Amino acid sequence: MKNKILYLIVICLTIVLILSGCLASITNIVDKNISSEIEDNLVKEIPIIKDEIPIEVEEIVEDKIEEISILAVGDIMFHSPQVRAAYLGESKYDFTSNFKYVKKYIEEADISLANFETVTGGNHIPYSGFPRFNSPKETLLALADTGFDIISTANNHSLDRGKDGILSTLDNIEEYGLKSIGTNRNKEDESILIQEVKGIKIAFLSYTYGLNGLDSLLTQDELSFMINLIDEEKIERDIKKAEEIGVDLVVLFLHWGNEYHRMPSDYQVELGEKILNWGGNIIFGSHPHVIQKSEGISNENDNFIIYSMGNFLSNQSLESMGNSFTEDGLMVKLNIEKNFTKDEIQIKEVEYIPTWVYKYKSDGKFHYEIIPVEEVIKGQLELELTEGRYNRIEKSFKDTIDTINGK
Repeated sequence: MKNKILYLIVICLTIVLILSGCLASITNIVDKNISSEIEDNLVKEIPIIKDEIPIEVEEIVEDKIEEISILAVGDIMFHSPQVRAAYLGESKYDFTSNFKYVKKYIEEADISLANFETVTGGNHIPYSGFPRFNSPKETLLALADTGFDIISTANNHSLDRGKDGILSTLDNIEEYGLKSIGTNRNKEDESILIQEVKGIKIAFLSYTYGLNGLDSLLTQDELSFMINLIDEEKIERDIKKAEEIGVDLVVLFLHWGNEYHRMPSDYQVELGEKILNWGGNIIFGSHPHVIQKSEGISNENDNFIIYSMGNFLSNQSLESMGNSFTEDGLMVKLNIEKNFTKDEIQIKEVEYIPTWVYKYKSDGKFHYEIIPVEEVIKGQLELELTEGRYNRIEKSFKDTIDTINGK
């Protein structure tokens, strides 16, 4: 009996334990489900909202800037002794050695220009110097070889060989790949010369004060368009025409002033001021055969004027003229900067490179060489010079620097 009771107790306890384990498992499952449901409800009840805040990044645009250089020289003349010195025989001439020491400067500039104070009227008439020039066309070949781009042909010697001389000179300039300003074949050629370098557009104009009294070699109609004479209304009109084309700069070559005067005349100063006020930007002066001062003039734009750049090449000298200043010349180089983004242009820098015409005799003939005097003084260019010649070069350098600075 006791055994049966004990057996029943064991069975009951076993059943209780089994039921307890089942309940615990069910409770755990229920708890997990409830916990999961609570978590789900919490996520649903407290949504996470991410606002997209745009970040403004300012784009940095660099200004588009270009630089170019314009180089100009003064009077290039070929007197009779120079022509004889360049003669090779058999009707051939070579003038390239005249420019061998300055060639690098002229080639380096984006645009180089010069005053060609003679004509190439052809070999059917004798070659001659002052007072009525006629030079071999090889003179222009030498300028092209040196690196010049634009030749100013408006000066008091433009009519030395009449209408044919003008036309022949223009033909030879074109033959050697050069551009001309100042004289024209016909009325259609009166269009303004525009040169574009690196997107910068430049207009080039040229005018002369007179023609040594040879005006009658042309008809009045021909005179009105074949040679640009200094006429204030015409100059202003041409500048406005260039502006209408949409150029960045207007560059003028003016043959003016008084010969051998080292200071500009009142007329030069007054006309120069007018031209800059009309819209001209750069004025290169020639004709006095000596160097005159330069000025940077600021109005609405940066402007520049040099009243005379002296003789770049000629036979004029202390010995032939009694005037040592006629031996002095100048290369003027302007570095131009344009900001295309802001549509602004400025003359960033002006460089002056003084020159001197070195004339000497060797092998029974004369030689003419344009030398950059600072190179000689600094020992960068070695020449066989007497002490007297070296002293003249030093004086030339000092005189030139003083003059362009208005001293």
